[in-house]
Amino acid sequence: LTNAAKYTDPGGQVGLSSLEQGGEVVLRVADNGAGIGPELLPRVFDLFVQGTRGLDRAQGGLGIGLSLVKRLVELHGGRVSAASPGPGQGAVFELRLPLHRGDDGEQAAALEPPPAPLRILVVDDNADAADSLRELLALDGHAAAAVHSALAALERVAQDPPDVVLLDIGLPEMDGYDVARRIRACVGTAGVRLVALTGYGQADDRLRALAAGFDEHLVKPVRHAQLLAVLRQHGPVAERRAPGGG
Repeated sequence: LTNAAKYTDPGGQVGLSSLEQGGEVVLRVADNGAGIGPELLPRVFDLFVQGTRGLDRAQGGLGIGLSLVKRLVELHGGRVSAASPGPGQGAVFELRLPLHRGDDGEQAAALEPPPAPLRILVVDDNADAADSLRELLALDGHAAAAVHSALAALERVAQDPPDVVLLDIGLPEMDGYDVARRIRACVGTAGVRLVALTGYGQADDRLRALAAGFDEHLVKPVRHAQLLAVLRQHGPVAERRAPGGG
């Protein structure tokens, strides 16, 4: 999409479509922009290959983007192709990936009722990842917020304890283990459920997370169905507090 917009003049058209075909999902990006010459088209996915306009740094890059796309798609069992009638006649890029139907466990999870609405805090120094997960949780009906640092997380939890904290481990100022310990030491946070959402997935990492006070340990990238299953186990804090309890 970025390339299509970059090489299509103002007033041009860029289209995105998707469909299911032969057990694959097919994504197409089409434009009526600069197009691709016949001498370049067979090599457009090669490393460091650029068209003539790509030599202009205002539009061109390093010539690695399409090669990277091709490699990533192939690693997922798919393929990518490009077509163009020629210079000035636009181009179509098509990406095909095997359509994943999901296993029986995922299908069963999809049939279960959604978790009760929760107040969830997402903590990740990767702002894009944190904000995307926050939006996904909001679509599921939760009151979700995101912060991007350990200190912001501690401040937020102390002021207004959520039901669940989805906490990254590899934070720059203070790792997630220390954040979990500090949350557990705060008054009024006993009912908060801490879920480690991390790239550290060894058995020792899980044990270390549980010892630090986490209730769950999920390894990135986590499947939506897996995350929903964890959230179903943790109702709102108000419902978990026994009358007269602390």
